[in-house]
Amino acid sequence: MNEFIGWLGSALFALCALPQAYQTFKTKSSKDLNFLFLLMWFFGEIFSFWYILYDDISKEIYHYPLYFNYLFNLILLFYLLYAKYTYKD
Repeated sequence: MNEFIGWLGSALFALCALPQAYQTFKTKSSKDLNFLFLLMWFFGEIFSFWYILYDDISKEIYHYPLYFNYLFNLILLFYLLYAKYTYKD
C-alpha cells in the first residue's frame, strides 16, 4: 500500500507541469512563464534529486517513484526553459 501511495503522489507531482507544457507548446507563447520561477524550480529539482539519489545509493534503498517524479519534471522543465528562451512574444 505504501508503494502505491508513493507512486500515486509521484505521478501527480510529475504531471503537474504537463498542462503548462502543453499550453505553451500549443500556443507557442511563453509570456506568462516567469523565468526566475522556472530557474528556481529547475535547481530545486536538481538538488533534491541529487540528495535523494546520493542518500539512496549510500543506504542501498531505492525510491523509484521519486526518481520518476524528478526525471519527468526535469524533462518538462527543460522544455519550458527552452520555450521561454525560444518563443519571443
